[in-house]
Amino acid sequence: MQKMEGKVWNFGKDIDTDLIIAARYLSTSNPQELAKHVMEDADPTFVSKMTPGDIIVAGENFGCGSSREHAPIALKAAGVAAIIAPTFARIFYRNAFNMGLPIFELPQSTEIKEGERVRIDMDAGTITNLTTQKVYNFTPIPPFMQELISAGGLMNFAKAEIDAQETH
Repeated sequence: MQKMEGKVWNFGKDIDTDLIIAARYLSTSNPQELAKHVMEDADPTFVSKMTPGDIIVAGENFGCGSSREHAPIALKAAGVAAIIAPTFARIFYRNAFNMGLPIFELPQSTEIKEGERVRIDMDAGTITNLTTQKVYNFTPIPPFMQELISAGGLMNFAKAEIDAQETH
């Protein structure tokens, strides 16, 4: 499937969708506009510090709160490559895959510290902390969810499926 590598940004537990993208910015559905404000209420300087390809590592229950899809859209548009946490809110979990944002359940996520670099190997099912050389096995991602990530989200997946049927 794919490998990704990036610098870690830490956030705590119970990061809700309002911390990911505040409701005051939801008057737009433009992903690039949303990206300018991602994680702003948790860390006002996050967007200016992070680099596309960086990875968020958080505590349990990441993405709790509302069911809005703006949160994973904003994270992906800002260039966040993936999110690692022990658990994700149920709706956020599904919305992330639908938007093509890879998320990984790792009970030991809080062992990974801000500024460290990690490599995620989706095929091997491992997350390697390149700073400490510790290797973790993450909770396997169901095959269909892997297909959604590979396609870039549910809409791209559905379009490819429709296109494939039309050519047969």
